[in-house]
Amino acid sequence: MKFPPVYLASASPRRRELLKQIGVDFSVLNVSVDETVYTAESPPDYARRIALAKASAGWCTLQADYRPVIGADTAVVLPSKQILGKPVNSQQAREFLKLLSGNQHQVLSAVAIVWQQQHWLSLQISDVQFKTLTEAEINWYLATGEGQDKAGGYAVQGLAAMFIEKISGSYSGVMGLPLFETSQLLQQVNMVHE
Repeated sequence: MKFPPVYLASASPRRRELLKQIGVDFSVLNVSVDETVYTAESPPDYARRIALAKASAGWCTLQADYRPVIGADTAVVLPSKQILGKPVNSQQAREFLKLLSGNQHQVLSAVAIVWQQQHWLSLQISDVQFKTLTEAEINWYLATGEGQDKAGGYAVQGLAAMFIEKISGSYSGVMGLPLFETSQLLQQVNMVHE
């Protein structure tokens, strides 16, 4: 499968690994967008808006070499519809783990591609079941520092895999970039790009 060369508007090493996994030729753009949740904004709308904002911000930085730009966002969502972003400190990371412990949550992973005057957008939703965590397990995980810069305060591809009983959906989506949806969008872009 041949994909057009793209830019990735993300500093996430996980997203880089995932694009490499499916053979996409890409360069990284570092962008900054306001990730504040709007009042009464649904989690799916939030994830899609942020992914598109990242891709659009990346597109706007280009001076030449106008390749398609991929943006992505991953949101960890509790049954109450509360979105757990990246924890701001270890106390909040502890609170997140306690909220996830013994419960099922959703991981919404949106991907957007901006090119020329067009954009493509997709959302993948996965259900993730956490085991009930002991205080010792929470303390141990916090001491690793692994979840500090990750939505929901954990990394499915890392040590937190030991806490996950079941995933229904996309493993790569929970990691941060749903590869099936990303490849489908890239194929759509390719048809226009050629």
